[in-house]
Amino acid sequence: MTAVTDTQILLLVLPIVIIELGLLVFALRDLLRPERRVRGESKLMWGLIIVFVGMLGPILYFIVGREPE
Repeated sequence: MTAVTDTQILLLVLPIVIIELGLLVFALRDLLRPERRVRGESKLMWGLIIVFVGMLGPILYFIVGREPE
């Protein structure tokens, strides 16, 4: 049996963390645009969903939360 080292675990998890942070920053940046309109008219609610629902939060925002411009 081969033991998995900390470095190998880090190399597996790091791309996921980078993608999640990128989605989070991009979604919050889009949400905070003054002209951006969101479903439910609550930017605070969408901000909380983006921040606290993990990787699924920003994806939900981009698919469901934004109203067409």
